[in-house]
Amino acid sequence: MILKNFAIDELNFDKMGGLLPAVVQDINTKLILMLGFVNKEALQKTIDTGLATFYSRSRKSLWTKGETSGNFIKVIEIATDCDKDSLIFKSIPTGDVCHLGRYSCFEEEKIIDENFIDYLQNFIRLRKKEAPEGSYVKKLFDQKENKIIQKVGEEAVETIIAAKNNNREEIIYETADLIFHLLVMLEIKDINFSEIIEELKKRHKV
Repeated sequence: MILKNFAIDELNFDKMGGLLPAVVQDINTKLILMLGFVNKEALQKTIDTGLATFYSRSRKSLWTKGETSGNFIKVIEIATDCDKDSLIFKSIPTGDVCHLGRYSCFEEEKIIDENFIDYLQNFIRLRKKEAPEGSYVKKLFDQKENKIIQKVGEEAVETIIAAKNNNREEIIYETADLIFHLLVMLEIKDINFSEIIEELKKRHKV
């Protein structure tokens, strides 16, 4: 869990009588999913469990999104605004968020293709954290760092061979393998793919 630009003690809970609005954003699609409210206890539980937890103003109690439906919201990063009186939960939903069975309470349509690299990197990060048995990503992270770096090299060579063979399907397949294992290596090095994009932007000349 990353607290991007604040510490809990810096937050201003006084404006709304001990509550802060928390906007839930899909970290992959960048779309807004819902709005809830947190007190210090709900925020701390969110940080401790990694699951979006809110304070119900009607029931006067904490509730974790998904505890009845099973559609939990896994929070990857929390950020606040400049006044330190509202939050963004950058998250990965495990199902539809709206109680009406929609992806978003704001009727946003889920679009994943344009942000699939972000989605994949966040998926790899989540697999690293949860380490489920039988996961290929877990198997990779269980190996030594040099083994993963070596795997990137192997996939690069296979991509080159596919290109030399001039086989379109083979090139696509091997390039996908290369990119996936490259993302795993970047996760080990704590480098976000957005940093690669920024470097490319610096080099780009119109």
